[in-house]
Amino acid sequence: MAKLVSKTYGDALFEIARETDRMDAFCEEAQGVQAVLNKHEEISKLMLHPKIVKEEKIRIMENMFKGRVSDELVGLLCMIIDKGHFGELESVLAYFVGEVKEYKKIGTAYVTSAMELSDAQKEQLMKKLIQTTEYVEFEMHYDVDAALIGGMVIRIKDRVVDSSIRTKLYDLTRELSKIQLKVGECAP
Repeated sequence: MAKLVSKTYGDALFEIARETDRMDAFCEEAQGVQAVLNKHEEISKLMLHPKIVKEEKIRIMENMFKGRVSDELVGLLCMIIDKGHFGELESVLAYFVGEVKEYKKIGTAYVTSAMELSDAQKEQLMKKLIQTTEYVEFEMHYDVDAALIGGMVIRIKDRVVDSSIRTKLYDLTRELSKIQLKVGECAP
C-alpha cells in the first residue's frame, strides 16, 4: 500500500514539475520539506496524532510551508494529509526526488571499500561508472568496512558489483567444498 501511495503522489508531482518546467525547483523544495520534517520529528508526531483533526493538521502544514514552497507542493502536502497518508509523506518525497534524478540521468552509487579511497581513486571510480552506465553524473556515498579485506562493493539501485576479497574467498571456499576426492581415484 505504501509503495502505491508514494508512486501515485510522487508521479503526480513529477508530472506537474515536468509540465511546468520546474523540475529543479520542485526537487529542491521537496528536499527542503524532507529536511524540515527530519530535523523536527515532533511535527510528524503531531501530524500522526489521532486526536488532532485533519483540518487542524492541514492548517498547520499550510502555516509551515505556504509562501516558502510552491503552491503545488503545499497542495500536495495538504491532499496527502486529507487522505490520511501523512505516514507515507517521506516515501512520496523520496520517490519524487528519485524520479527527478532518473529523469536527469543522475545516478546514486553506494561504495563500500576495505580502506578509505583517495581522491584520485574516487575520481577514477566515478569516471568508470559514468562510462559503463547510462548516467551522466553520480552522487557518490562512500563507506569503509575492513571486513571486506580488499576490493569494494558498489551498489547502484538494485545492482550490486562485489569485487571484495571476502566474497572471492567465500566463493572459493564454496567451490572447494564441492570437490570430493573419491577413494581409489588417486594413484600411488
